[in-house]
Amino acid sequence: MWEKFRAIFTIPELRQKILFTLILLAVFRIGYQIPLPIVDQEKMAERLQREDNSAFGNLLTKVAVFSAADMRVLTILGLGIMPYISASIILQLLGSVYKPLEDLRKEGETGRKKINEYTRYLTVAICIVQSYFYLRGMTAQGSQASVPLYDTFLVISSTGSPYLHPAWFFTCLAIMTCGTLFVMWLGEQIDEFGIGNGISLLIMAGILAQMPKAMMNFFANMQWQLTGFNGTPGIETLVILLFLFVIVVMGVCFITLGQRQIPTQSAKHVRGRRVFGGSRQYLPLKLNQSGVMPIIFASSMLMLPAFLFQWLGTQTQNATIAAIANSLGQGSSFIYNLLYVALIYFFSYFWMAITFNPKEMAENLKDFGTFIPGYRPGRRTAEHLEKVMIRITYVGAGFLALVAIVPTIISAWLKVDPGVASFYGGTGLLIAVSVAFDLIQKIDSHLVMRDYRGLLEA
Repeated sequence: MWEKFRAIFTIPELRQKILFTLILLAVFRIGYQIPLPIVDQEKMAERLQREDNSAFGNLLTKVAVFSAADMRVLTILGLGIMPYISASIILQLLGSVYKPLEDLRKEGETGRKKINEYTRYLTVAICIVQSYFYLRGMTAQGSQASVPLYDTFLVISSTGSPYLHPAWFFTCLAIMTCGTLFVMWLGEQIDEFGIGNGISLLIMAGILAQMPKAMMNFFANMQWQLTGFNGTPGIETLVILLFLFVIVVMGVCFITLGQRQIPTQSAKHVRGRRVFGGSRQYLPLKLNQSGVMPIIFASSMLMLPAFLFQWLGTQTQNATIAAIANSLGQGSSFIYNLLYVALIYFFSYFWMAITFNPKEMAENLKDFGTFIPGYRPGRRTAEHLEKVMIRITYVGAGFLALVAIVPTIISAWLKVDPGVASFYGGTGLLIAVSVAFDLIQKIDSHLVMRDYRGLLEA
């Protein structure tokens, strides 16, 4: 294994790509530590301590998994990459129902560049809207002492509530918007000059960076003795968490690499005295065709109504709206998890429908003189492929749903902090493992191209 790692750094091009990627990830983490110029760090620390176990705090913790940032902390990169992901999701959804976008997707590289341009414009609009509600939410409190900003930047309204001075409000809005665009630019630079998918690596960096903090919080509240699950983590809790960590990692690896291999037979071609073709091969269909996208889509869709009801509850002081906001913001609520699982299944099939075209695949098999034994080329082959894909997508979506609610089960059963459960099992781990596999495969392509053995080879 060490010989394989040594081979990575003996290839100049690969070494430069890896170092360039690490430098940009370090720049991202440094920028993440720079607070907005109006933030009072002492008040911010007090507020974080109060909101750690609240519904709104749990919601922001969940957002941090996908945005590569912690939205509970007011920094110049506070929005992370979530606005760009939201813009990509919106255009991805529109691409399947809006004809002009669908035509652009079929134009190849030219259409892809045009869609990327639209994605950037939409990202700016989403950043402005999210920054507005985010800053309003951070300052819309009952007393000035609860607002984590310096008093010199606050103005007291006629009702006695503090709000951010308009000049500083628009300054912070511009800073946070530019911060998200800078993170988006870092991801694009990694795509072009580094190695791996830039946006995915930024998300994984955000997840891994918060794991040590979650673990330190766990050990700080842990007792090194058997506690009998009395609400305080003990040795038995640690053992179970480690065991579940291994099980989840093994399950994620199994599902990520799992395939349904459909046997195919190529037709024989006689040319002169030689016979070509006639070999048996396999058409691999991934068990989890959509990867981690259904979880990201489902979480993004649930975050919007959660933030909306949270804001409405703050403005109207209505008990019903506050209860709905609490249900959507609390990851342990039955309603939230039910909607979460339903949306994961929906987006798993939706992603399969827009990325897997059985008719096109059947035509390609027919053009190359290949067929599936027992099924006529053309329509029957397409129907068979679609039927198989629907079945394996059901299994893959079920696994994604199970992994997504593992943190809720762990938190409720073992009485551990939701932050610990979310980063050491479940969605965060699924993203980290999936991105790690993608990164390893791209490194392997460089090694194999230069006659080295890949990292995944025995």
